[in-house]
Amino acid sequence: MLDKNINPASSIEYEINGEIHTLTLEWIISAYLKTEKNELFVGLFTKALQGSDADIELFFQQMGQLILMTSLSKQAEAVCEADVSQ
Repeated sequence: MLDKNINPASSIEYEINGEIHTLTLEWIISAYLKTEKNELFVGLFTKALQGSDADIELFFQQMGQLILMTSLSKQAEAVCEADVSQ
């Protein structure tokens, strides 16, 4: 990352349902490294680093979106399960 002059403290903002969510690049990397798919993430990240700055930025935007969408999906499932049990 240092070769590409990427600051891990940089952040990306996402607007979801009118709420702003901010994720740092460091947090995104850390979150993926803690998963079972960490080798896949490292491979994709390595490939992204070989691209342009725009490729790297797009990679982080998409990885952050995936985290947020997964989180929202889990929340929606919990709400549905609660509704069914009532």
